[in-house]
Amino acid sequence: MNKINIAIDGAAATGKSTLAKRLAKALDYIYIDTGAMFRAITFFGLEQHPKGEINVPLLVASLSEISIHFEETPSGQRTFLNGVDVTQALRNPEINAKVSAVAVLPEIRSFLLDIQQQLGEDKGVVMDGRDIGTVVFPKAECKFFLTASPEIRARRRFNEQLADGIDESYEAVLQNVKARDHQDSTRAIAPLTKAVDALEIDVSDLSIEAVFQVMTHHISEKGWTKQ
Repeated sequence: MNKINIAIDGAAATGKSTLAKRLAKALDYIYIDTGAMFRAITFFGLEQHPKGEINVPLLVASLSEISIHFEETPSGQRTFLNGVDVTQALRNPEINAKVSAVAVLPEIRSFLLDIQQQLGEDKGVVMDGRDIGTVVFPKAECKFFLTASPEIRARRRFNEQLADGIDESYEAVLQNVKARDHQDSTRAIAPLTKAVDALEIDVSDLSIEAVFQVMTHHISEKGWTKQ
């Protein structure tokens, strides 16, 4: 069986990245974290400005200076920005608060879209984000769309941040999740939308393991199995 591309879309904190990594490992595919790409550019933009704001014209003009790559390590996949491991820094609340504003910029989306589509040319890729099945890989053979209530997703993100040593209240996380939902679903360019041929999974009452089983069953049913 030839390799395929798998697209996983959904709102923030639905477990997209965790599930995409597990699928990639199970199928011996390459995992591409598009969210980390946008976060890395956001981080770069914040580092450019001493007051913690993003100078959009300067950021756009500096895109040619940005290099993003991923490396597999014993502790998991790491994200590198211009050769520096920024994996942990990309989960800071400041990045959470500003990444959606960066993601709506057409120059940023075009810059990353070219990279993402090149990565998928040879198939065998699992990619997660918000417009993978609709824009990045509209012809992906397998698509998933994950949903859950804002409160459940905020609780998951809050617990993740606690585990990472990030001190932010649940209420602040919930407001950020709701704001992110609004920005992602209403932006003019590539909004968060379910692809018509995507399998929708409500993860509200499901563990990561349960969702993974649903996904692998769907992949197996369609005959897309590991070579």
